[in-house]
Amino acid sequence: MTILQTLIRRSSTNANSTAASLLRLKLQNQYRLSTTFLKAYDEHVQERAQIGIVPKPLDKHQVASVIEELKDNSGSIASDDKATLKDLLTNRVPPGVDEAAYVKASWLTELATGKQSSAEISPKEAVKLLGTMQGGYNVATLIDMLSNADAELAQEAADALKKTLLVFDGFYDVEKLAQGGNAYAMEVMQSWADAEWFLSRPTVPDEITVTVFKVTGETNTDDLSPAPDAWSRPDIPLHATAMLKNERDGILPDKPGEVGPVNQIAELLSRGHPLAYVGDVVGTGSSRKSATNSVLWYMGEDIDYVPNLKSGGVCVGGKIAPIFYNTMEDSGALPLEMPVEEMNMGDVITIMPYAGKATKDGKVVSEFSVKSKVLFDEVRAGGRIPLIIGRGITAKARESLGLPETDVFEVPGGSESQAKGYSLAQKMVGKACGVEGILPNTYCEPKMTTVGSQDTTGPMTRDELRSLACLGFSADLVMQSFCHTSAYPKPVDVVTHATLPDFIRTRGGVSLRPGDGIIHSWLNRMLIPDTVGTGGDSHTRFPVGISFPAGSGLVAFAGATGTMPLDMPESVLVRFSGEMQPGVTLRDLVQAIPYYAKQEGLLTVEKANKKNVFSGRILEIEGLPDLKCEQAFELSDASAERSAAGCTIQLNEEPVIEYLQSNIVMLKWMIAEGYGSAQTLERRIARMEQWLDNPVLMKADKEAEYAATIEIDLNELKEPILACPNDPDDSKLLSEVAGTGIDEVFIGSCMTNIGHFRAAGKLIQQFQSPLPTKLWVAPPTKMDEAKLIEEGYYSIFGTAGARTEMPGCSLCMGNQARVAPKSTVISTSTRNFPNRLGQGADVFLGSAELAAITAIEGQLPTPEVYQSYMAKVNSDAADTYRYLNFDEITEFVDKANSVEISSEMMDAAKKLQN
Repeated sequence: MTILQTLIRRSSTNANSTAASLLRLKLQNQYRLSTTFLKAYDEHVQERAQIGIVPKPLDKHQVASVIEELKDNSGSIASDDKATLKDLLTNRVPPGVDEAAYVKASWLTELATGKQSSAEISPKEAVKLLGTMQGGYNVATLIDMLSNADAELAQEAADALKKTLLVFDGFYDVEKLAQGGNAYAMEVMQSWADAEWFLSRPTVPDEITVTVFKVTGETNTDDLSPAPDAWSRPDIPLHATAMLKNERDGILPDKPGEVGPVNQIAELLSRGHPLAYVGDVVGTGSSRKSATNSVLWYMGEDIDYVPNLKSGGVCVGGKIAPIFYNTMEDSGALPLEMPVEEMNMGDVITIMPYAGKATKDGKVVSEFSVKSKVLFDEVRAGGRIPLIIGRGITAKARESLGLPETDVFEVPGGSESQAKGYSLAQKMVGKACGVEGILPNTYCEPKMTTVGSQDTTGPMTRDELRSLACLGFSADLVMQSFCHTSAYPKPVDVVTHATLPDFIRTRGGVSLRPGDGIIHSWLNRMLIPDTVGTGGDSHTRFPVGISFPAGSGLVAFAGATGTMPLDMPESVLVRFSGEMQPGVTLRDLVQAIPYYAKQEGLLTVEKANKKNVFSGRILEIEGLPDLKCEQAFELSDASAERSAAGCTIQLNEEPVIEYLQSNIVMLKWMIAEGYGSAQTLERRIARMEQWLDNPVLMKADKEAEYAATIEIDLNELKEPILACPNDPDDSKLLSEVAGTGIDEVFIGSCMTNIGHFRAAGKLIQQFQSPLPTKLWVAPPTKMDEAKLIEEGYYSIFGTAGARTEMPGCSLCMGNQARVAPKSTVISTSTRNFPNRLGQGADVFLGSAELAAITAIEGQLPTPEVYQSYMAKVNSDAADTYRYLNFDEITEFVDKANSVEISSEMMDAAKKLQN
């Protein structure tokens, strides 16, 4: 059985079956099409069928065409084709506030209110179809219909609203009608209060029988959602074909390097059970909900009336990375951590979620416990986000009706221990929740002050915002960047660059421009100290405050609602002491953290039964209080490679004051340069100025408790530490790997700042011969680039034969330019997972200084050679490691002086500060 036939078989029994029906009919050559639209649509169906995937959802133009042909009463359209058109309108239009949904809702409203009529769709049916659209453009009509004189229509509207969660302020309109005596509105309020939207859904069964799809070792999100295929992420069925496209043990790609094990998956599905994704370590790396979408496309369940998206499914890992675990939760899947050694590809196992056992052939092969019974509610509700929104509606309805709190839902956990003291992270999250602190294992919903989105996840975040019916952001600042695709845009990226900025700005967000540079280098300059945020990039790790990075679904929720669900993690304290030794850089301190953890038995490189003390916990760093904020970000940024949930760094006030004074000028410059939303930028400037009026930072209590404490004496660290191919945890001293030949060198990514490029330039300038390596240079922002050009460093790089890239992510993500296949590389980038920078490449990670020296030497130098070069760098370090202080740059100051902050935004900032 082909994958196409398997997909048809699996989707033929549910409401979302239009595409499968067309494909099946096409295969059987049993139909003729009598409409212009269907003929064109059939070409699209056939084109997609050639690669074994279902059609795209309808866009606004296609929906308009469907409606026009449904209106046709000439008799020229066959009844079967009318039925197909109706089915397309019902099942192939995205819900929420998608543009296509607007066209659909508008016509259905006309039919429901009697302003138009249709032989195919009655007013009652129109109301029913409006009820399948989840929220957004359908809500106002459904609420109006509660007062319709036709009792049948009013009842249909009430039944629809009972299961509609995305009503937002529409709740108060229903409440007002109910209080005014409208019986149908009262029905809706009572239904919401009784949580019928939840209780009408099936519970998680006592036993789930699945076929194992086993991926041994570590699966990172690059494996599940490859960076070179990032352009296709919004097209879930197409993107899913790239999942696991690179050969590995037990995985049989259809076309290695291009198409994953689609037929292997189809063969396993043909055995009759759904698949469960099983691995030793699952979902490390980037915060890509596209990775979850790809897994669930093959192993999840269709969602009625929602095209090309699936929910449910089971994911089992010896260890599941926290962000991936969360995106599984958000998607209504059942992620379970348990030993997987006795599970093999093709095994049929029975999972008992409540009993905490998995059996094979009647024998228990694994035991586990779920993190919280709330997980079962999340699966039942169709995901964590629907559960949160639904619980909120139920609570409001019960309060309105004077009813006590419901006991329908599992209660999120709280800490059983008493606070002896709070860590810095616990205080920051506490402040965002309006309390002194939040202890580990406590469920909370902190206020999101800053939210970031980048361009390979931005289109998915946009789609998630549409499905959440979001027309305006509630988070104080939401920023969109274009750093991952601007250098080498594909046609779909060009469209994104043209359309996504307006989408963000019209909702009150801030949009950068292609070529501006890396999301983090900009977003960090918009932060308010001691606040909480998130971002759709796993490296959204604030140097001041704390961020909990997330997948696009949760980022959309945070932007739309201004809060984010969080089960407060435990913390691991890393405390530095002593003095940094000559030649040792901040990047070496980054790698010292896993190096020391490995020495203490808290971290292992082996994937089977992997130990990682940082996984899912907050990394809290002390002992480096005078770091500049740019330096602090190097440390917080790399907490992503530790699979930590977040990171804090205890700084003194002085570097933070310096940073904010510079950043205020930059934000005013942005307003003068036409960046928007200007009001959002003004409000953020006002909040920064208010903090500077009383610049006090939180500090951890001495009595705070940690899951582990790692002490690092800087006096002991006398040479560089590198991450070895191809694992950021595999840390070794330079002396252990010296002499390794290097083909290519990359200096760039969010782990760099302008000082690194000056240091590299000064080192390379001393070498007169052509470099024996290929050198790539990509500064993080256009401001860094302009300053480096002004100071002559680009001339040095050019003379040396370096390839200078547009400011942005460049090689780091691997979706743009790539290093040569099977080359050996040293890189300043964030990760060195297999195939990330280049197919089959072996990649070391290290400092910019070491990278520049290696570019000159053609190999990793000995510590002695390295120190001889570094002596020259250290001799004028004060000039080299100067950071971009915009309040000292005339061009920026002059522009900033032309901007005044409105009293309205100053008042708004004061309200947020209080």
